[in-house]
Amino acid sequence: MKIEGQVRIPSGCAISAVISRDGKKMTGEAIMNSMVPMHDRSNGLGGGFAAYGIYPEYKEFYAFHIFYSDNDVRSECEKILRERFEVVRDEWIPIKKIPEITDVPLIRRYFLAPLKSVLSRLQLDEKEYVARAVMYINSHLEGAYVFSSGKNMGAFKAVGFPEDVGRFYRLDEYEGYSWTAHGRYPTNTPGWWGGAHPFALLEYSVVHNGEISSYDANRRFIEMFGYKCTLQTDTEVITYIADYLLRRQGLTLEEAASVIAAPFWSTIADKDEKTSKRLSYLRTVFPSLLITGPFSIVLGFEGGLMALNDRLKLRSMVAAQKDDKVFIASEEAAIRTMEPDAENIYAPAGGEPVIVKVKEGAI
Repeated sequence: MKIEGQVRIPSGCAISAVISRDGKKMTGEAIMNSMVPMHDRSNGLGGGFAAYGIYPEYKEFYAFHIFYSDNDVRSECEKILRERFEVVRDEWIPIKKIPEITDVPLIRRYFLAPLKSVLSRLQLDEKEYVARAVMYINSHLEGAYVFSSGKNMGAFKAVGFPEDVGRFYRLDEYEGYSWTAHGRYPTNTPGWWGGAHPFALLEYSVVHNGEISSYDANRRFIEMFGYKCTLQTDTEVITYIADYLLRRQGLTLEEAASVIAAPFWSTIADKDEKTSKRLSYLRTVFPSLLITGPFSIVLGFEGGLMALNDRLKLRSMVAAQKDDKVFIASEEAAIRTMEPDAENIYAPAGGEPVIVKVKEGAI
């Protein structure tokens, strides 16, 4: 029998991200390679990537990436899409069949425009309309899962090691100004295609290393506002919390971080009066959205990234930069793979967000 010290127990999952502040396009090759030195942080039960700026020719349309279990549910889902959207283009997502990726579902993408007549009748804005369509499909159609739904971005995920998932989706053929990646080591939830990271809704995508001990409280609160957690992985709720706080409540990224990783009351008391009042207000109004447990996350959004650790920094995360690029990863080795000459490497403090935005007008 092996005892402690004779077997490696990685601290769960691997995350990686890169963004160009000048909006310069990068292929997916570098982010794929960054996952190789963190191979042992995954166990082959999930890997995935999110990329921003990859669909410039369809940037005005919502790009739905959908898994189907069979063609019957595909037909049913496409009927729903045609009732709610103008389907500008639909196609199979290009893949490269490799032996490492098995049990492949049907994987299709659609570029969609909400039907204005339906929007007017329901008196909804576009994003809320799209979010409700995603929730409806994922909760009502067994065997159909919308796993990406933003404009000019896409999530790509599967059961497998992340470097294999990248090859499977041919991500070296895409170009984007921002990339995130995840290698999964599930502990309490199943390894399946829909449960791999990133989790995405509209423009937001989340990769996460850790475990959410507050999941039930977070889920119960967020489901009061129309969100449905159907993908059997706790990380899904973080994406919906981000959408709720940023899009629906209009909070800033800093304020959202102060909800998700809220400072301790003793820390709030030590702040100046104005800051203390603001933080107290956020903790009082959104107590059920405090995420507890060890975590490091990277939130992708249009034009930027936000990285955030739990308050006690129980999961590793490092950041660095070189020229116009900013790098974030679970390990320095991943950053060095993307940029051997990376500079200003540091470990962000617990609960302190790292926010990087593309320069105005660069996209």
